Amino acid sequence: MLTQFSRTVARKASTGAASKRMMSAITGVDAREIIDSRGNPTVEVDITTATGTYTASVPSGASTGAYEAHELRDGGSRYLGKGCLKAVENAKTILADAVMGIDAADQRAIDEAMIKADGTHNKANVGANAVLGISLAASKAGAGVQGIPLWKHYANVAENPIPETMPVPCFNVINGGEHAGNRLAFQEFFVIPTGAETFSESMEIGCETFHALKKVIQTKFGGDATLIGDEGGFAPPCDVESGLAMIMEAAENAGYADKISVGLDVASSEFKVDGKDAYDLDFKSANGDPSMVLSGDEMVALYQKLIAEYPIVTIEDPFDQDDWTNWNKITAATDIQIVGDDLTVTNPAKIQEAIDQKSCNCLLLKVNQIGSISESIDAVKLSKQAGWGVMTSHRSGETEDNYIADLAVGLGTGQIKTGAPCRGERTAKYNQLLRIEAELGGAAVFPGAGFRTPAWMA
Repeated sequence: MLTQFSRTVARKASTGAASKRMMSAITGVDAREIIDSRGNPTVEVDITTATGTYTASVPSGASTGAYEAHELRDGGSRYLGKGCLKAVENAKTILADAVMGIDAADQRAIDEAMIKADGTHNKANVGANAVLGISLAASKAGAGVQGIPLWKHYANVAENPIPETMPVPCFNVINGGEHAGNRLAFQEFFVIPTGAETFSESMEIGCETFHALKKVIQTKFGGDATLIGDEGGFAPPCDVESGLAMIMEAAENAGYADKISVGLDVASSEFKVDGKDAYDLDFKSANGDPSMVLSGDEMVALYQKLIAEYPIVTIEDPFDQDDWTNWNKITAATDIQIVGDDLTVTNPAKIQEAIDQKSCNCLLLKVNQIGSISESIDAVKLSKQAGWGVMTSHRSGETEDNYIADLAVGLGTGQIKTGAPCRGERTAKYNQLLRIEAELGGAAVFPGAGFRTPAWMA
């Protein structure tokens, strides 16, 4: 039998727990259109709890995989058809009703409630941009109601006990493909400071090499060639090999040739020749050069040649999202990191298919490809369990929101790409990482050349 004292203690404990739940429950959802870094609308969401209001915004890609979650756009003439008012309305109504009253710290419950309310496999009814806006804002609210940093909350949700690993930045210093107006087919050329000992030092190396590259490009092509692309990198009139050569010259001039590696995002789905085992490296020209149309085997040979001549440690999307045969060939033919973006679209089902076929060995983590934080964490866990690397990524259409910096640390991905050290929507992420490094102090770990296998989930 309970004593009076026991009943009083139990009542107080129950009241305290209820009070805590009330303090952390979602009490309001609001949303609006804002403008991304390419001048297109996107979705921003506010989540309110008793502790305050928390805001997040959704990025958008230019080169998007066919299997990504559905980004809901309005169509019509407004904003050239790219308006997001339908997604905003869905966030404020259908999805707000689904998440109201849920504990903001319970990320999975929030995300599952929205997925159920949508009722499709790819969020086609309400829009992945509406779902993700709430998911991101809720993650910030979850950290806020617990009084912990966002990176720590992500680590807790993922059950990652080692969230002190800073990511190695992959600076996109030369832009091509759909991100720039030059003829360059490959979309991104990275400077990767694998020889740095701290994240701060990696920023120093990246920034100084970026400035040195500007001088190299200006000397070779003139001042107009140093205009920047969507992700802050330069867009000179170069080809693949001369682009890599200029990066190495810049690194040498900056004094960091022995501290950098390089990488590529080919984004080859953008220039796959329909119905053929062929890739058109001159796809942006009105009258393309037939000699620049390569077969899958010729592309593999090109990659092997580049790897032999330059310190390339990672290649993203070397083949089309449906060209599984050539993905399998390049992964078997090299020992570098082969990153699946359009191939895997942060989707556990596609990742498992790539694991089974040994088609790549690294996930590109883009939360808007799958549409929620919980599903993104599932994708990371599956990839890690398969022995893959994980590269956290921005999108070409970005906002000033810096959540991916916290995500990279909280999930211990060990590597991040978020553009050149240029343009505010890119530097916002780098600056947040500098803040996190300062917060961690001596506990911060920088994996350097070990970026593919950082400590995670002991």
